[in-house]
Amino acid sequence: MASFAKDTHVKLPRPTRVKNETPAPLQITAEQLLREARERQESQILPPYQNITDPTELSDYRLRLRKEFEDRIRLPGPSTQVWLNYARWEESQKDYARARSVWERALQADYRNHAVWVKYAEFEMRNMFVNSARNVWDRAVTVLPRVDQLWYKYIHMEEMLGNISGAREVFERFVIKKPHVREISTRGEVARARDVYERAVKNLGDDEELFVAFAEFEERCKEVERARVIYKFGLDRVGRGEELYKKFVAFEKQHGDKERIDDVIVGRRRVEYEEQVRKSPLNYDAWFDYVRLEEEEASSVGDKERVREVYERAVGNVPPANEKRYWRRYIYLWINYALFEEIEAEDVDRARQVYRECLKLVPHASFSFAKIWLLAAQFEIRQLNLTAARKILGNGIGKATNKDKIFKKYIEIELELGEIDRCRRLYEKYLEWSPDNCYVWCKYAEFEISLEETERARGIFELAVSQTTLDLPEVLWKGYIDFEMSQGEVERTRALYERLLERTKHYKVWVSFAKFEAGEQDEDEEEDGIERKQECIRRTRAVFDRAYVYYKEVIPEMKEERSTLLEEWLNMEMSFGMLGDVSIVKSKLPKKLKKRKAITGEDGSVEYVEYTDYLFPEELEASNLKILEAAIRWKKQKVGAFCNV
Repeated sequence: MASFAKDTHVKLPRPTRVKNETPAPLQITAEQLLREARERQESQILPPYQNITDPTELSDYRLRLRKEFEDRIRLPGPSTQVWLNYARWEESQKDYARARSVWERALQADYRNHAVWVKYAEFEMRNMFVNSARNVWDRAVTVLPRVDQLWYKYIHMEEMLGNISGAREVFERFVIKKPHVREISTRGEVARARDVYERAVKNLGDDEELFVAFAEFEERCKEVERARVIYKFGLDRVGRGEELYKKFVAFEKQHGDKERIDDVIVGRRRVEYEEQVRKSPLNYDAWFDYVRLEEEEASSVGDKERVREVYERAVGNVPPANEKRYWRRYIYLWINYALFEEIEAEDVDRARQVYRECLKLVPHASFSFAKIWLLAAQFEIRQLNLTAARKILGNGIGKATNKDKIFKKYIEIELELGEIDRCRRLYEKYLEWSPDNCYVWCKYAEFEISLEETERARGIFELAVSQTTLDLPEVLWKGYIDFEMSQGEVERTRALYERLLERTKHYKVWVSFAKFEAGEQDEDEEEDGIERKQECIRRTRAVFDRAYVYYKEVIPEMKEERSTLLEEWLNMEMSFGMLGDVSIVKSKLPKKLKKRKAITGEDGSVEYVEYTDYLFPEELEASNLKILEAAIRWKKQKVGAFCNV
């Protein structure tokens, strides 16, 4: 076994070692190597030329070659090329019957191969057997009707023979068997060609190439308007046809003017928008772009009916759910529709009908849009129909869920018209609907103040502050206090502050009260001016002192608010100038201390946060007393222990 391995081992030659690695003085290129190989190539070996002069010898030659071809054919899976070579050889021997027999046998072996049919028919045509060729083509298109090449070759043969009626008949059969055929030959028969194109458009419908060919045919026939109509019809049928659109633009640049080119671009955009709204009817942004396009086109062309049609289709796509978030974009379609009818179309009746249909469609029981009520009312006001406007606003107040905007605009309209009693009734209705709305109470009081109805305004404020629940009570009290101050009612203002302090002890109220008292100083240099100032300062200090005592005794834990109060007091004393006494406040100011406290997170981790603590003088004294008491106790313990010893 070892000897066998040794005998079969292939010994590779040892690699030769290059002794001199320097480049040769004469370099050989790849081109030179190829040229030398070409020159040394031996000539092709051809079979010997055989000169046949005897019929017997010719017969033997034919018999031998036929036997060779038959042997090749009998091999498993013969190639189509063998049949073709066999048939061509029989044709070269002028034995057309045998050649035709070979073609028929080839078709029996592979009738689905359209190349065999083509070569067979070309054989018949080459040897001027026209009827036989026509028979082969007819059989071919019958067996393989979906192969375009067979039909085209058949038609071309009939045209070459001048048999136009026959070619037309084949074309008829072609379009019946395969209706998507696009090639149409005119042969000078314009009417017939146009008829064929029309039939093709009727059968195919949305074939882009067909419309391009039809339009180019009409253009070649100098029928510009016909071509333009075909392009437009094709764009409407095909939709997003890139090639068709490019051809139409080029056609208009050649035969049309600027307006026609603009029409093509608008038509293209119109097709795109149509496709978008077809795919997604609830895409209101696409509808907005579509109607904007039609409005721009209508402003130049004047076709308002097309704009109305698009608007009607757009508003017909009602949101599927009665939720306001789905209706926010949709409602603007109605608004734009109404504004278009009023401003662009100048059709008042249509605009009024649009507003009515919109208000009828919105589900006011679930939600409403104050904007549509207000726009409808303002439309009626522009038409000088105040009765209809008031009726719309009244219905809006009765049906809408959120009436704030409607009330505000209704009151503003009546105020501009000078209807004072109506404004009062509207404010009363407004407050009946929302009695806790401090904004309405303040606006109502401001309305009465503007009419110099002081007692009415005061009564409104009193009713307002007597309400059990208010959304912004600080705004209402501030308005009431500012009103009394503007009227010069010092005692009433002071009483209001006292009433407010009964409800809340917020430090801002104390500071505002103190500033009010300080602001009552008389600035003129009369004899009693100094006394007046001192009285105001005394009242101011009394307010601050009450606030300080309250924070110190009632809520001592609110140290930051007490510190802020003392800072305001100190600033106030400094503003009094020579009459002020900052020592009163400084003795009460706290000492600020930076401290840290531990905060435990949800995951159990502990984090330390810095904060500011305030140490007031009384707390400092109490801590000092505790230290002193502890020292005395410690000394007593030491003395007692010494006596025992």
